Amino acid sequence: MDKTSGNLIEITSFTDPYCTWCWGSEPILRRIEHVYDDQVSINFKMGGLVKNIHQFHDYANNIGGSEWYRQVARHWLEASQRHGMPVDEKVWYDIKNDFISTHPANIAFKAAEFQDTGTAKKFLRRMREAVAAERKPIHNIEVQAMLAQEVGLEHEQFLEDIKNGKAEKAFKDDLQECHLRGATAFPTFLISTKDREIMLRGYQKFEGFKLAFRELAGDILKLNPVQVDEQSILAFVLKYKKVAPTEIAEVFGLTMESAMEWVSQLKGKGCLKEQKAGNGFFYSVQENTLACDAEVGICSTSETKNNT
Repeated sequence: MDKTSGNLIEITSFTDPYCTWCWGSEPILRRIEHVYDDQVSINFKMGGLVKNIHQFHDYANNIGGSEWYRQVARHWLEASQRHGMPVDEKVWYDIKNDFISTHPANIAFKAAEFQDTGTAKKFLRRMREAVAAERKPIHNIEVQAMLAQEVGLEHEQFLEDIKNGKAEKAFKDDLQECHLRGATAFPTFLISTKDREIMLRGYQKFEGFKLAFRELAGDILKLNPVQVDEQSILAFVLKYKKVAPTEIAEVFGLTMESAMEWVSQLKGKGCLKEQKAGNGFFYSVQENTLACDAEVGICSTSETKNNT
């Protein structure tokens, strides 16, 4: 852990951009960011889930052999029903003839990290969205470059760091750390303070993280109060640009039914726009209708702003 940082807890997520349970962990990680703020940092190490799909076997989920793409598609749908994030399993039928490995997407993240760690995290999220719910082949370098530009990475430098082998070397360092930590399934979370650490393996609920935090740091961490109102929900959506309903439910401690009521209300007022995403939806703030400050968590309609 970086002893010069102000973070009390550091989470290292061993992950892969193609991993559906890592995608399903996004709402929980966003809740941690929301309620703990800078008390907890979240960083990522790439685990390289699939080196070669034609040699890959996941016996627990019955994945392997010539029908691997059907099996992965089925697994994604089953996982989505449990974690609630949208998926479009048809991507596996799209890419079955040219997909070999998840490693190129892992390497792309390491290339992004060379430019800026914060932007690299946005890029990782964008890759997850793209493959999980938008049927984009993120092992393809052209798709990677497009997504990198979307989040603000410098295009030529991004491609150069992939092509010259620099990003692949950094990825191999991550693989070595995964091996040393025994992180062979994803997600795996290393939760650490300056002198203690706990490993959580597999998909975790928010309460699992809270228990680990308490074990490591006692009651020193303080939860930010969560306001459930239109301004707070809009500010949350604005901060992350694009969210799934289950993320609103998780972060604000709502049932899915209640979260959808808020979404419908804000959509009806023209504040949110809806994007179909596989078996679900993404929501983003409608342009030119709001004056929002994501830092302080305040959003208001243009009409309200003009009257103040």
